[in-house]
Amino acid sequence: MKIVREPKIYLVGRQAIDAGGIDAFLRDHGASWETDTETGAEKLCEMAGRVCYMSFGKGRKTNAEYLDNIIGVAHGSVLEHAVWNFLIVGVSRSFTHELIRHRAGFGYSQLSQRYVDESEADFVEPECIAADAELHTIWAESIRQSHEAYVRLVDGLARKFSDEPSATLRRKLARQAARSVLPNATETKIFVTGNARAWRHFIELRANEHAETEIRLVAVRILRILQQESPNIFGDYTVEKLADGSEVARTPNRKV
Repeated sequence: MKIVREPKIYLVGRQAIDAGGIDAFLRDHGASWETDTETGAEKLCEMAGRVCYMSFGKGRKTNAEYLDNIIGVAHGSVLEHAVWNFLIVGVSRSFTHELIRHRAGFGYSQLSQRYVDESEADFVEPECIAADAELHTIWAESIRQSHEAYVRLVDGLARKFSDEPSATLRRKLARQAARSVLPNATETKIFVTGNARAWRHFIELRANEHAETEIRLVAVRILRILQQESPNIFGDYTVEKLADGSEVARTPNRKV
């Protein structure tokens, strides 16, 4: 049994610009436009905003100025055109139960316990438990018992469904029933796609002191990645350290 105490977040996808399509649109409409950002998401958000007023070549010149105004006036729908894809691992089922409550602007694909054998599962231990030897012992024993029960149930259920002609179906039937004893601490993997507006909403709700600690840690780490990816969309956030050493994120531009 492996105990996991740190999540890992992989940025696996971002948008690319089709320069030919943009040039064709501008040419067909007798417009000209240049922007100073090389970030696809930032360029698309600016273009989307300018389409609303056909303001190409007018007004604010830099992408940072343009998007700063968009965020300041809470014209958040423009940010829905920017998309990033993350693969999050080393997190608990407790975490994903909370994460998938964020619906608008998100897409999810999560490891299936019906198909994936959890006999070699890892488990995520909360830091407040890991830091206390007595509490850690209680937690570890509970995990051990649950995991042993899962393994025994899978074996017994495999025999129970031995008459099923399909080996794949036998395994699925056994695992989907046996998983009922696995704890929320079971490690999982989830692929998450979200647009910039959705990510901002997620960060504001989950990267604050009132959020659960595991999802707050992930939210702050995702913010840091997005600030590197797109400072013009996420640069208004600041990360602050609390008295307990954990971190939160704040912005003056809430609910964009």
